Amino acid sequence: MILDSVLWQMVQIVLAVATAPLVTGYVRWLKARLNGRRGPSPLQPYRDLYRLVQKEAVVAHSASWVFRAAPYVVFASAWLAACLIPTFTTNIFLAPAADLIALVALLAVGRFWLALAGMDVGTAFGGLGASREMLIASLAEPAMLMVTFSLSLVSGTTQPAQIVAFVLNGNVGIEVSIGLAMAAMVMVAIAENGRIPIDNPSTHLELTMVHEAMVLEYSGRHLAMIEATAMVKLTLYMALIACLFAPWGMAQPGAGAEGLLVGMASFLAKLLVLASALALFETAIAKMRVFRYADFLGGALLLGLLATIFLYVSEAV
Repeated sequence: MILDSVLWQMVQIVLAVATAPLVTGYVRWLKARLNGRRGPSPLQPYRDLYRLVQKEAVVAHSASWVFRAAPYVVFASAWLAACLIPTFTTNIFLAPAADLIALVALLAVGRFWLALAGMDVGTAFGGLGASREMLIASLAEPAMLMVTFSLSLVSGTTQPAQIVAFVLNGNVGIEVSIGLAMAAMVMVAIAENGRIPIDNPSTHLELTMVHEAMVLEYSGRHLAMIEATAMVKLTLYMALIACLFAPWGMAQPGAGAEGLLVGMASFLAKLLVLASALALFETAIAKMRVFRYADFLGGALLLGLLATIFLYVSEAV
């Protein structure tokens, strides 16, 4: 059993990195199609990363070791967080360590280092992007924690693997609080990944950019690590939403080869559905002003709080 869990953990480690550029490329391709353009190939992100790795990294003279180390720390934190989330099976070696609160902390570490790197060189854009990133984080993290508390009230645990087992055993029916928590999670995922309406990852407008403002000084392999981190993070949140709110099809411990194949197929299908929904959503909505970020994320926090209150009251009754 331990050898199996280690094997599937290694598969997930590779899967988290291998599928991330494809998910991002598919979203870009579908958005272009919806806008009436041909668009780049879904495989283009693989070529972009390879090209960036081949280039020399140019570092400003005023940059410290923080600027050089940040891309690797940010990528490692996102990759580790992606490895903790069950995707096609819950029989992974790191499942006991996969706690939603620890997941929030891991993502906060990457965000902290990226903000430090944005301010390290001393450019105006870096400081602007770092301040906006911290504004988003100050509202997104509490909303994420409220979703965690809501799920823990339902399942009695904060470990995703145990939440999946609880749901698959038929212990959860149709509940309004779970729907509110899922809506809050989707809003947090949009904000954390810098997607429309919070940020536009395909533009470099000085007055609106958040993530791009912090990484303007990066190039070469450093920029490749930053871009790969954004791709892994997008796939991470899609996998987290699928794991917590749509775990059906996921293989349980003891499942045979057929169960694992079904779990892999269901996970890829969920990624396809969520990526298509993201592309359709970003095509149909406009980017909001910076001063309305608090309204958007405040709504996510309110939904998470309402979900927790509803569950607490229902448990008390």
